[in-house]
Amino acid sequence: MDITRIFIIKLVVSLLAFAIGLDLFFDASLAEIISFSLTTTVISLFIGDRMILTRLGNRNALVVDFFLTYISVWVFGSVVLNSYIQIAWGSIISATIITAAEVLVHRYIVKRTSVGTSNERTLGFNPKLAYGMEMAEEQDPKRK
Repeated sequence: MDITRIFIIKLVVSLLAFAIGLDLFFDASLAEIISFSLTTTVISLFIGDRMILTRLGNRNALVVDFFLTYISVWVFGSVVLNSYIQIAWGSIISATIITAAEVLVHRYIVKRTSVGTSNERTLGFNPKLAYGMEMAEEQDPKRK
């Protein structure tokens, strides 16, 4: 898997999204934009792409990527940038831009790697989430 290329693409998209989203509403420094980008890229790469995309598919991975970006920027941005309500708009804009770019990144990942050919049964995951019903008779300890 060409993980370095995917990491660089996601990092560039995050840098652009945070430059637009955080610099539009705040006077965010370059160090803050880079730290948000690195944090979001690493979290999104390992949770969204490596875990969710391989097991639950593209749509669920996009939803997880959106909420991970939104919540991480809102929580850490309210601490770093000292504004609680106004950071919500910056995080919505940034999360929307990153999610729109994630559509293309996920297509690239699925096209270039063997995401769809892995056998989920060997991982202990049932892709349909259909669980079998166990039936047994209750045993009364007094009868024995």
